[in-house]
Amino acid sequence: MQKTFIKYTFFIITSAIFLILFVHFRFSLYMLEEQQYNTFHAKTEQMIHTLENNQEELRELNESLDEDYLTRAKAAAYVMDMQEDVPMNVWQMQYLARLLNVDELHVIDENGFIISSSVSKYAGFDMNSHKQTREFLSLLKTNDKNAYLIQDAQPNAAEDKLMKYVGVVRKSQKGIVQVGFKPTRQMEAISRNTYHYIFSRFPTDIGEELFVADASTGEILGHSGGMEREFLADCYQLEYLNACRKGAYIKGENGENVYAVSKLYEDVLLCALLPQHTLFQRLWKHLLATLAYLFFIEAAVILLFNYLIKKKVISGIHQIIENLTSITNGNLDTVVAVSGNHEFEALSTGINTMVKSIVNLSNRISAIIEISGIPLAAFEYGRGSNHVFTTSGLSGLLDIPAAKAARLYKDSTLFGEYIREITLHPLEGEEDIFKINEKKYIRIHMSESEETCLGIITDVSKDMLQKQQMQYENTHDALTGLYQYGHFKQLAEEILHNLSAGKVCAVVMLDLDYFKPINDTFGHDAGDRYLQEFSSVMHSMPVDHFLCARRSGDEFCMMIYGCDDKAEILRYLDLFYETLNGKEIMLSSTHSQKINASAGFVWTSSTDDSISEFLSRADDALYKVKKDNKGYYTEYIN
Repeated sequence: MQKTFIKYTFFIITSAIFLILFVHFRFSLYMLEEQQYNTFHAKTEQMIHTLENNQEELRELNESLDEDYLTRAKAAAYVMDMQEDVPMNVWQMQYLARLLNVDELHVIDENGFIISSSVSKYAGFDMNSHKQTREFLSLLKTNDKNAYLIQDAQPNAAEDKLMKYVGVVRKSQKGIVQVGFKPTRQMEAISRNTYHYIFSRFPTDIGEELFVADASTGEILGHSGGMEREFLADCYQLEYLNACRKGAYIKGENGENVYAVSKLYEDVLLCALLPQHTLFQRLWKHLLATLAYLFFIEAAVILLFNYLIKKKVISGIHQIIENLTSITNGNLDTVVAVSGNHEFEALSTGINTMVKSIVNLSNRISAIIEISGIPLAAFEYGRGSNHVFTTSGLSGLLDIPAAKAARLYKDSTLFGEYIREITLHPLEGEEDIFKINEKKYIRIHMSESEETCLGIITDVSKDMLQKQQMQYENTHDALTGLYQYGHFKQLAEEILHNLSAGKVCAVVMLDLDYFKPINDTFGHDAGDRYLQEFSSVMHSMPVDHFLCARRSGDEFCMMIYGCDDKAEILRYLDLFYETLNGKEIMLSSTHSQKINASAGFVWTSSTDDSISEFLSRADDALYKVKKDNKGYYTEYIN
């Protein structure tokens, strides 16, 4: 009897172990695939967000620069009209070009010839001789005194170098004044909108591939590993990629399966791949450790049962069956107490020990979970029971002290209220994720019936902190730590629309004076330090009254809010300039310089206008102060 019992016990437990391993494998694989899908989905969403932000930034930059370039061209035309009787030589043209901060300045007569230029070799150039220059001659045919032409960046006719030209008609006589700029900022913005640049922002895990395919032709447009390869495997073909929107396995290079996820964005597919063996490697370590632990438990249980069988006898079996029936019906408090001889007493003790082990099953499950390395905890309690069954990691995930956890586990009603209190406040934008503290976030899945309540809690802190970090990088300038211009406009718009009655706010546009010579003389590293020192002054301002951002290059903007009147705004502006005037930066080992900046501002107590209108007015004031009184601020006067 003993040998038969041990044989069947070994068979049953071994079968259960392999069944548990199979279920554990399927569940873990599902969770890994789900996690990998979410990771790929988050990356593609981030890529889309980056593309859209870069496109919007390029559009805003072009609009802003076109307006600025046109203003400088009109200013040059005004000067030329004032000097129409005095021809300007090359030196004078170069001097005027530097004053206007333009790279080239040309005067074109009514016949289409350049009669004055800041570039000596361009003097006498016939604008009719090339398609690029011929486009401006249309201005000589119009009678509109305010006519102008802004040309897109392209190679110029004289030297084939990339330039952007703006031309305006002269008012005093027939002719054109033309200014030229090197489109450095546009080219930098365009370079940030390439797939190569986007992929450089998203470091891949081992074996992971990110790429973009044309949604119509299937052509691979960009790849995280470079384009110096052939894309012939199934995983790069359009017919297979279209079937991977929810994640799927397809053939990769060398015939190996890869887990693929694709997402359609406009006319391209954003795709991510991970080799199947890489995904499975994450499972094997946990499964092998779990298998060893379960075999150890099996050996221990069989040894225990072998000991109990030696003490077992046939007499009193009906009493034992009655007690076991009571236990099977859920009365785990039933005590098996068969007396009469030593063997029955030993059997009763063994059965009671087994029942106790069932009650403490959660501890063994906790040990298995800990070995698997998955940040997971579970709980269960019955409606009519006070005791709460939990795994050992639950208190750690919920970040509650051991003493408090012990009280909650003894009272299912109190425990249920505690869990419900947590689930009343989900994280914004998430359905089942909750914040425990600044560094801990959990996901709670619950299944409730009339008899029991079952819950599973997983630690998602790493994913949420990474998501928050990406959100920070999307809204802040990398060099200065200030808000990016687009995000600043959103926040400023909210502040303006929520302006309290009796309160005023101001929008300030700032521009660093003489910044280009610093870059040209001391290098861009010194220029970056100059920008960072200036930004540190903005960071030092009271955060409950200042909203600061880097617009682009050496241009910045602020919103001063929560003020009672204009005088308070001026006090904050004076505080800013007092702090700025105390800043001095070493540009080289022998040269230091104070930071100079000009600012224009406009203030309001109204919530009707848009932030874009106020920014434009502040920009007009900035232009005036840059022209008349650099190094200080002035107010926009309509």
